[in-house]
Amino acid sequence: MKKWFVIAAALCSAFVVADAGAGNGKPINTGSANSLTLAVFGDWPYSQALLDVAPLLIHSINSDSRVRLVMHVGDIHSGSMPCTSEWNQGIFDLFQQFKDPLVYTPGDNEWTDCHRPVEGNKNPVTELENVRNLFFANPGYTLGGRKKRVLSQAEVDDPAHAADAEFVENVIWEESKVLFVTLNVPGSNNGTVPWSAPYNTPADKAAQALAVADRTAADIRWLEQAFALAEENGAVAVLIGIQANMWDPAALPSPPNDGLSAYKPIVQRLAELSLDFEGPVLLINGDTHRFQDDRPLNNLDTSTDIGKMNVNLYDIDTPVPNLRRITVQGSTNKPREWLRLTINPRVAVPDVFNVFSVENVIYCDDTTCPL
Repeated sequence: MKKWFVIAAALCSAFVVADAGAGNGKPINTGSANSLTLAVFGDWPYSQALLDVAPLLIHSINSDSRVRLVMHVGDIHSGSMPCTSEWNQGIFDLFQQFKDPLVYTPGDNEWTDCHRPVEGNKNPVTELENVRNLFFANPGYTLGGRKKRVLSQAEVDDPAHAADAEFVENVIWEESKVLFVTLNVPGSNNGTVPWSAPYNTPADKAAQALAVADRTAADIRWLEQAFALAEENGAVAVLIGIQANMWDPAALPSPPNDGLSAYKPIVQRLAELSLDFEGPVLLINGDTHRFQDDRPLNNLDTSTDIGKMNVNLYDIDTPVPNLRRITVQGSTNKPREWLRLTINPRVAVPDVFNVFSVENVIYCDDTTCPL
């Protein structure tokens, strides 16, 4: 609750701007308790061939009369494709073809991994700025055909952390008694994988470490403000969107794999905030391409991969039963599908399974999409 004053000040100005834009609504709608259906996907599209069949996904979502909001949880191309402004512009144009508001949070492939020779050997800092300048050119507004007013971290005046204003991609909004928040939490061990030459000088290494620390701290502060706002408004639940799979067994051991250690402060704070909130918390991520639906912080059994991570890597000693995590299916795996997520805030006794119900919708089968 102590950070509520920061976000409250931003909301005052946000309402003024929202009122000036007819039909865009307000970022915080505490009056709605209606059900809400979202289309969620990520790791899309991963190749030119998948880009060519993008109309199949767009039509599938646009033709679903239940969907009112679209979320993309990062990675707009594969890790073996170059980072280019032309590709980014093409994806931006596709996002605008969705008739409903589209909320996007960046993945590692479109910025922090761009240092790799296979991705064009580009400066990750510059590539993040390119992503921001294109996809977040209008802070506080979503993409998509019907823009929605959200609250961007760039709009929040926090004198103690003025640099947080650069994180325009982190947004908050509230509707259907659910507080939504997105965070720039990329794969590649939270963006800590060492950059390739020529971005591997001592100065570059120091700059990378500082950028990771600043972004992680800003993410945590934004997450704290989201939970504070949820408490203040009596939200039924919290929904968090990030790209990284923070419980990916394939990332360990490190090295030779990317590792997961840089997610520790985020996971620990998420556990604390979820337990304090007590209501249902849903974390949605992409990154690893295979659909998964679990409660990762409820597992402290060290005979399992996730339990071992929680106890030994993240120092979690108390189960968190009210946190549910969904990894969405990536576009490289079959069946090609998007996640239909329905929120029901009117349940008598809310929990992570009766507030949030999910269904995978196939948009591309072997006949229409043989890739």
